[in-house]
Amino acid sequence: MNDRKFGPKGRRGGGKPFKKPGKSAGRPTWRERDSDPDGPVILYGWHTVTMALANPARQIRKLTLTENAARRLADENIETRVPPEIVRPQEIDRLLSPDAVHQGLLAEADPLPSPDIEDLQLDGMVLVLDQITDPHNVGAILRSAAAFAVKAVVTTARHSPEATGVLAKAASGALELVPMVTVPNLARALTELNERGFLTVGLDSEGGEDLSEVTLREPLALVLGAEGKGLRQLTRETCSIVARLDMPGEIKSLNVSNAAVLSLYVGASRLGLMKR
Repeated sequence: MNDRKFGPKGRRGGGKPFKKPGKSAGRPTWRERDSDPDGPVILYGWHTVTMALANPARQIRKLTLTENAARRLADENIETRVPPEIVRPQEIDRLLSPDAVHQGLLAEADPLPSPDIEDLQLDGMVLVLDQITDPHNVGAILRSAAAFAVKAVVTTARHSPEATGVLAKAASGALELVPMVTVPNLARALTELNERGFLTVGLDSEGGEDLSEVTLREPLALVLGAEGKGLRQLTRETCSIVARLDMPGEIKSLNVSNAAVLSLYVGASRLGLMKR
């Protein structure tokens, strides 16, 4: 699924380190701060942090707040769970990327456990992401997944962003609601889904028929391809069906996160999930 091709035709919340830069080093880049995949998850922003605080499965290591954010949490009776460190907004600015909208909340937390394919329920829908690398897109997809009660999002350990920082902010709390299944090999994971009875439907511009005309059933796995490349060949071959989204307008391509929400709407409508 991608902007160019899509047209008519391990760990959940994986860890990244959070390091305060030394005075002589200057501000490190976001990538430099996020180089260790085994470090804590970095969460910032109101919805992202408060949803994590409300999730008993999320272990909070450290909480940094501005006075205004601490006052708002108290006014809304939200437990901080750990003693917070109160700082000026500029301190949080300095620890994050320049464009991070933190709203005065920053947390370090442990990653959430990643379930296995065999743990997935045999009803409803799951999403499978084939090397979608943009954390903004993956975060937006997770938010849509939460809105449509998706049972899980399956992604690869490599060639996918860690569930921290920018992705967590874009997901706006959805990391706490939608389990993420991290697999080493996507084709093998799709084979396992097929064997467990999932209908695996790849979304691609070269699909044989429009998704709205495909006979869908539960459990349903919708497979989205990478930005700029679409589904890989082996992924296409492993899916039960490869379908497309037909659109009446002049523009025949969608951003992958928009394609995801449209596909989820079609799937949920056809499966009768809207009435549950």
